[in-house]
Amino acid sequence: MIKIQSFTFNPFQENTFVLSDETREAIIIDPGCYEKQEENELTDYISTRGLEVKLLLNTHGHIDHVLGNAFVKRTYKAPFWIGKKDLNTLKAVESYASNYGFPTYQHQEPDDFLEEVDTIKFGNTELEVVFVPGHASGHIAFYNTEQRICIGGDVLFRQSIGRTDLPGGDFDTLIKSIHTKFFTMPDDMVIYPGHGPETTIGFEKAHNPFCALK
Repeated sequence: MIKIQSFTFNPFQENTFVLSDETREAIIIDPGCYEKQEENELTDYISTRGLEVKLLLNTHGHIDHVLGNAFVKRTYKAPFWIGKKDLNTLKAVESYASNYGFPTYQHQEPDDFLEEVDTIKFGNTELEVVFVPGHASGHIAFYNTEQRICIGGDVLFRQSIGRTDLPGGDFDTLIKSIHTKFFTMPDDMVIYPGHGPETTIGFEKAHNPFCALK
């Protein structure tokens, strides 16, 4: 059984996720921690539960989702993977981090890259990778059909969608990703987005003003 713990970090109010199961193996997705107290909140949760961090994953490379990559890599020595087509998004953060108020940001090079055919494994858990560009050109998400959970990044929010005015963003591509990838998932699939509260595929199909199926 997958346990999902979320943390809301940095001024962008980004959702960082720790997933673990009964083996106490864990993965960290999109660490947005930047301040010391945020780093402590993340490590305290992991240490008090005796979790062993096996992987660091990014749904995409925008600054609010990667601020803690170097810290997590340094602390847990876990392999860091990101979508194969989003490396340039990640690398660009160094050029603008100071302008956004993060002068001590440290870039972390990925150890490997993920594609839609890949499966993430930790403990007794498997997550499938789905390619969902539009918010970022190499955006991916991670889902488990059996437990009906999806860590969706900045693709689909509760009654909203990811912005498409950043480099690599495209509105039509994003809507296509939602309709052909997310909306083909079961209605009771719970989406844990990169910002805001979780939602379900069924709710967004019916009520999302940007992409509902009418």
